[in-house]
Amino acid sequence: MTAQEFIAKWRNTQLNERAASQSHFNDLCALLGVDDPITADPKGEWYAFEKGATKTSGGEGWADVWRKGCFAWEYKGKKKDLNKAFAQLQQYAIALENPPLLIVSDMDRFRMHTNWTNTVQEVHEFALDDLIDGATREMLRAAFEDPERLRPAKTRQMLTEEAAEEFARLAQRLRDRGHEGHTVAHFVNRLVFCMFAEDVGLLPGHMFSEMLKASRSQPESFAGHAATLFAAMKSGGLVGFTKVEWFNGGLFDDDSALPLDRNDIDSLIAAAALDWSEVDPSILGTLFERGLDPDKRSQLGAHYTDRDKIMQIVGPVIQRPLTAEWEAIRGQIEELVANAPQQTAEKLLRGAEKTKRDRAFAMAQELLRGFVERLRTFRVLDPACGSGNFLYLSLLALKDLEHRANLEAEALGCSREFPAVGPESVLGIELNPYAAELARVSVWIGEIQWMRRNGFEAARNPILRSLGNIECRDAVLDVVTGERARWPEANVVVGNPPFLGNKKMIAELGEEYTTALRKAWPQVPGGADLVCYWFAGAWDRMVAHKLKRAGLVSTNSIRSGTNRDVLKPIVQHGRIYEAWGDQEWTVEGAAVRVSLLCFDREQHTGAVLDGKPVEAIYADLSGQRGGVDLTSATQLPVNAKVAFQGPVKVGPFDIDGALAREMLGLPSNPDGSKNSKVIVPLLNGSDITRRPSDRWIIDFGERTETDASLYETPFEYVRKVVKPVRDMNRRERRRQYWWQHGETVPGIKRAVSGLGRAILTPRVAKHRLFVWTGRRVVPDSRVVIICRDDDCAFGVLHSSFHEVWSLALGGWHGVGNDPQYTPTQGFETFPFPEGLTPDIPAANYAGDPRAVAIAIAAARLNELRENWLNPPDLIERVPEVVPGYPDRLLPKNEAAAQELKKRTLTNLYNVRPAWLDHAHRALDEAVADAYGWGDDFRAGTLTDDEILARLFQLNQDRASK
Repeated sequence: MTAQEFIAKWRNTQLNERAASQSHFNDLCALLGVDDPITADPKGEWYAFEKGATKTSGGEGWADVWRKGCFAWEYKGKKKDLNKAFAQLQQYAIALENPPLLIVSDMDRFRMHTNWTNTVQEVHEFALDDLIDGATREMLRAAFEDPERLRPAKTRQMLTEEAAEEFARLAQRLRDRGHEGHTVAHFVNRLVFCMFAEDVGLLPGHMFSEMLKASRSQPESFAGHAATLFAAMKSGGLVGFTKVEWFNGGLFDDDSALPLDRNDIDSLIAAAALDWSEVDPSILGTLFERGLDPDKRSQLGAHYTDRDKIMQIVGPVIQRPLTAEWEAIRGQIEELVANAPQQTAEKLLRGAEKTKRDRAFAMAQELLRGFVERLRTFRVLDPACGSGNFLYLSLLALKDLEHRANLEAEALGCSREFPAVGPESVLGIELNPYAAELARVSVWIGEIQWMRRNGFEAARNPILRSLGNIECRDAVLDVVTGERARWPEANVVVGNPPFLGNKKMIAELGEEYTTALRKAWPQVPGGADLVCYWFAGAWDRMVAHKLKRAGLVSTNSIRSGTNRDVLKPIVQHGRIYEAWGDQEWTVEGAAVRVSLLCFDREQHTGAVLDGKPVEAIYADLSGQRGGVDLTSATQLPVNAKVAFQGPVKVGPFDIDGALAREMLGLPSNPDGSKNSKVIVPLLNGSDITRRPSDRWIIDFGERTETDASLYETPFEYVRKVVKPVRDMNRRERRRQYWWQHGETVPGIKRAVSGLGRAILTPRVAKHRLFVWTGRRVVPDSRVVIICRDDDCAFGVLHSSFHEVWSLALGGWHGVGNDPQYTPTQGFETFPFPEGLTPDIPAANYAGDPRAVAIAIAAARLNELRENWLNPPDLIERVPEVVPGYPDRLLPKNEAAAQELKKRTLTNLYNVRPAWLDHAHRALDEAVADAYGWGDDFRAGTLTDDEILARLFQLNQDRASK
């Protein structure tokens, strides 16, 4: 069929919609050279007329034509309202698997609406005569064969970013003129909503844009015009002769407006030209908060958390459990309908059969109403809601499920209910007033967008329901009473509580607040991060039967150390049923590593960890490894007082090598002592993993001020450089004893006394590395020192057995997600081979063949590594200025210096050459023999899980002695 033939046939047809639509569509297929539904898919599985028609709902389907993954198409009679046809498709789009195109036609006109998620909607409209144009036919053919060609290039994120940037500049100018920050934010939020309301038709006649244009030539008139509009929106009224509906909801609580200049108005006119109907509430609040809050302005262009990440919480906490409830109810409805007497056009039911059918459908309708009521009264609480992205997506999840239930029940013969779920379903608590108000705006916009996109009118009288359910206050502490803050009643909790490390809480929150918080929450360990209080709060409500489920985001440090203690009661008396142990996330515009946890009080087995099924999830967010829960491993007394974190300096006590050697070369002090007693080499994590940095440290230990002052030059340096810093410290002891390190760790000096050397390892590093150092070298606070000087101890620590254990029990740190090693978890829980434990002096097992074999392998490993790191032909060993200190390793020339930069332990273990592998395997074999597992090791049956299971059993056996 040619275009001319098609146009001629259908221009003058008088057939009604029902009689003509399928014939029209078949002719259109012939014109475009594509198969019609009957030819392409006789069974109607992916391409069909009357999609959704069932025996119970009659002959009319959800769409006149449907092609999976392409379009839903609805016909209307000539000159009929295509907007109503589009609204019908919107209402049924979810049942039609959300096709990317929604097409309506009255046979003379065609209108194609794009329907991709997260894109700005576009509308392509053309008339019957336009089919003469080959480009028009190609566009229509793409709907059948390649709908991706019609996908809009502009995403909703791009649109929202543009809008946020425009308003950020306006907000900054208003603040620069002296207007108070919250007043600016409230005013800008009004402007934002006016633009949205105008573009969705809630403000008639482009009223807001016209007001801006009218004010352009006389900027001083803007405030008066805006006040008139805001007053009308407050309670409903007139602007001129035009009626404005009742908005209010707290956003339009008065008629106040800030004055604007010509540049401001021009910016608003440019912003108003954007399609505000398509802004994305899942990021709107975050972006606008950054633009409105002066403290966050610099983060405006930074990344934000996308909706897929948020749905990793909303899905398992809200969406999937409630969907399962609906599917069970739908099954009951299906059974009622299937067992009811069937009525057809040929067979009309009467008497008892009709009564039975009516009763069955009444019961089915009641089941639907009950579920809709369940959703209407369902409450989601985000007790750290920020600018509302979790609330918005939670609301959408509830509304989508309600809509799905209505459509599926309707297909079975029930009457569809009007959407009942609304913004009151989501509750929020947020301390930042900028964010709290933006959360309300995001939820309002999201609600209106959902109604429009699904073919429903927005609420009226008022358009904006009051959202006092999003509160601006502290979520964990009532600062007036000093007690725990109350949370409103809710079915589930979701959210992304603030990430603030334990050691930063006093500096950021204040000592008084932090002390009161810890006092109010005795079940949270004092050394836990701030986020842990939200986990404890959710769990307490579950224990009290006031909460069903929770899903929260935390930094991935929740899996380790003190933080993990808040998860232990959840695992012991409830369950973590879904978790992602290590995910990328964005907080305040910065990339971090997080854990996502969904938990409840059920005792069912089975969970999902990192997308894979496991029998259980433990407090370290691991599944069963070797069939054991490693989080219950115990610190062993035989390992105590051997491993220590390096001292915390709290001040610039460290100095470079040149200054250290200058002080070391000075004459004796008044008491005859040398400065070498208080000036020693310092080793930090980078010195171990890279190259030595030649840093030294002034360390008076626990000397009194009088004794320390005898070391005249070092003392004067500390008094001049360190004391001003310590004078500002909040801790009295640190102010009073300003010449001492913040944490002196005297246990290190006692433990290394009598040793010739000690073992050091970085607390955080990509590879678990152990190195030897002189006993007088001071470890940095980011280094762990193990106070042993025998090769056997070094070998056991550097074996894969200890590595597997420490990785499993340690935490992870930073964006790089590097493993973390601590004395308590990494070392003190580790069961050394029997007879080679750290409480035994090395001399006592020096003749043990197991110790000898380990020592030989360990010494060989260290020798090979040292030869690679510092080959004699590249370095010159220079004795240090003080006898007994490690030699200085200096490059022989510039070429040697360049080569040595590459020779680091990190680079070596990144490559892991064959010789290094062989040396480690020899060491592992010797350690395996010491445990009595040598044959299994050589047979290759010692998997990591098996190693962990055996070590855990040793740990438990020794702990019970």
